Amino acid sequence: MDIRQLKHLDALVKSGSFTKAAQSLNMAQPALSQSIKRLEFSLGVTLVNRGGSTSKRDKRLSLTAEGAALHQHALLIIKQLKQAEAHIKSMANLTKGEVRIGVPGMLGSFYLPSRLMAFRHQYPDLKLSLFEGGTRDTLKMLSREEVDIAIITAQDLKPEFDSHLLLTEQMVVALGSEHPLAAEAAVSLEQFFEHELVMFKPGYFHREWMLSQANKLGLSANIAFETNLINLIKQVVSQGFAITSVLEMVISNRDDILAKPFNPEVFLDLHIAWKRERPISQADRAFVDFLMKNR
Repeated sequence: MDIRQLKHLDALVKSGSFTKAAQSLNMAQPALSQSIKRLEFSLGVTLVNRGGSTSKRDKRLSLTAEGAALHQHALLIIKQLKQAEAHIKSMANLTKGEVRIGVPGMLGSFYLPSRLMAFRHQYPDLKLSLFEGGTRDTLKMLSREEVDIAIITAQDLKPEFDSHLLLTEQMVVALGSEHPLAAEAAVSLEQFFEHELVMFKPGYFHREWMLSQANKLGLSANIAFETNLINLIKQVVSQGFAITSVLEMVISNRDDILAKPFNPEVFLDLHIAWKRERPISQADRAFVDFLMKNR
């Protein structure tokens, strides 16, 4: 049993005769008859009463009880198929669909907002679902297919991912204008770890990277504050309670915060990635292409 046979049965019911049904299907009547016979043979039942009335006023064929039951199923299947076709075509035409993207906190707050609004303006019928969290959380969501695409660090790229380099951003030391390091043109890692720090909680790449650097140098990080709220981190820094490391994009001219490069300078490559074995949708592809054109 296949969808064509179900469509043939439906046309037969609606037309009331093999001749009219064949005409509506643009096929030869013998071919339609053979199709229905093959369907009956595969199911082991008779679907159509072929004896019928010999009266000219009552020439419509009728279904057996099995035929009527199958026709009800056929109507549902044909309807669902049409809905599926319409849905997929609308997705292909970008008039329907959802983009599920996982992003690190800093990018979600400072890099993506304007680009998301611009993408939404260009594709108003697409739904955007943004999942913001630590780098580890973002990577887990992508691996578990809880999101379709994600922005991850170069260090997190795996053979199972396809990706494009989205941006390279400098990691800087953020400190208050009255901080002892304010006069420095650049800050070494040794200098950085001499001071109290405010950091993201575990699960963020920045924290992991900073702690790994401290370990390499045989130093300990004096973490005085832990929070994932970027605005709170900036307030702690601006008031001189601690320093931190963030992407350069986080610090604006409106902030009472200085951004000093590390010595030597540190840059972070961020990639937009998706699972290689799971092709992304047209909506996801449109979003990836949009970001690559508007970096």
